[in-house]
Amino acid sequence: MYDYDVLVIGSGPGGQKAAIAAAKLERRVAIVERKDMIGGVCLNTGTIPSKTLREAIMYLTGLSQREMYGQSYHVKDEITIADLAARTNHVVGREMDVVRSQLSRNRVTMMTGTGRFVDPHTVEVEGGHGEVRRATADKIVVATGTRPARPASVEFDERTVIDSDGIVHLERVPRSMVVAGAGVIGIEYASMFAALGTKVTVVEQRERMLEFCDVEVVEALKYHLRDLAVTFRFGETVSSVEARPEGAIATLLSGKKIPADTVMYSAGRQGASDHLNLDAAGLTADKRGRIAVDDCYQTAVEHIYAVGDVIGFPALAATSMEQGRVAAHHACGEPLREVAGLYPIGIYSIPEISFVGRTEEQLTKDNVPFEVGVSRYRELARGQIIGDSYGVLKLLVSLDTHTLLGVHVFGTGATELIHIGQAVMGCGGTVDYLVDAVFNYPTLAEAYKVAALDAMNKMRQIARFA
Repeated sequence: MYDYDVLVIGSGPGGQKAAIAAAKLERRVAIVERKDMIGGVCLNTGTIPSKTLREAIMYLTGLSQREMYGQSYHVKDEITIADLAARTNHVVGREMDVVRSQLSRNRVTMMTGTGRFVDPHTVEVEGGHGEVRRATADKIVVATGTRPARPASVEFDERTVIDSDGIVHLERVPRSMVVAGAGVIGIEYASMFAALGTKVTVVEQRERMLEFCDVEVVEALKYHLRDLAVTFRFGETVSSVEARPEGAIATLLSGKKIPADTVMYSAGRQGASDHLNLDAAGLTADKRGRIAVDDCYQTAVEHIYAVGDVIGFPALAATSMEQGRVAAHHACGEPLREVAGLYPIGIYSIPEISFVGRTEEQLTKDNVPFEVGVSRYRELARGQIIGDSYGVLKLLVSLDTHTLLGVHVFGTGATELIHIGQAVMGCGGTVDYLVDAVFNYPTLAEAYKVAALDAMNKMRQIARFA
């Protein structure tokens, strides 16, 4: 007889949903998490703090209102870390209460401490003050997430040289910053600090950033970041960082030297699996700490599942939640359909980027005939009202079937707007539906109709010539 039917290690988005889903199926459930990490990385150092920080920056700098009130417009002239932290701490505290309440309401037992396998069915939980307890479970779900990858050649001091987790603990807004790595996290933070007036230099060893995004959208983002005085160094690599009392000097492989108050390394993420003692469970992880799973999120050991960032791509909070739910149902003998492959990508840079489906490059490479429909925010009444003249929505439409092959949005509310396109694509809808649909006016959602009409007019012209 096991202590629990399902034991979940980690309380991030994937772990939460796995535990609650199993509890809803009337199983005895426990969740293991460190005392100071309820909600996982997502709630404490990742998604929630960073997006709240972005919202605070957008408000306090008045950045989104400057087209209306002038480039000198600010809500607050001297913005401090305390100003930003106040909002972040408030949101994190509220969200933590929500997580605790949901787990408690569903009668999920909280085991506080760090979990590690003793054998395939037993987990040892080491709490504070040397307290150790063990729990056995029929099924176990690993949802330990990731942490920032730290190159061995870099000496992190949590003040001058930091990773993305250290950003939320800065003592002051740096006057200058080097961001090593132009991935999603690097670009999000680069744009945020640039909006605060920090002189930001982004160093990326590849020749372009965000390679999985639409080329035009990325070019538009680069234009806006350069407008915020961001400098890009593509095809370059930070070889060393020398800390100084007043800051640091980053040296590139090419020999260039860049002085800055702060250097932030954004070198990807490492699966947080090294402390789990996976060998005792009969499991292994790859060199980046990721655990391999099948379509039902089962590992090589049949009764052990893994979900969320610790299994690798796509490593999104939204997909982690679904993975946790699917894994819990499968573990309880009530399988669900696997997570849909059509999920949106959201990048909370300034301005936002979001897309679903394929890009023009991918469609061209696959020899898929398509037409492009474009709508610009400056042509929408709502765009004028909110002062966004740069936003754009792009539809990629199949010439043969009129179905949507991809939707790409750049600008205010991109991560919200994308779900309309996702819903149409998920239901197998066509551009004709968007042409005939009536949208509230004035809204940004109206961009779908304008882009659909643009695509339809182009396809009509092709048909006329054909």
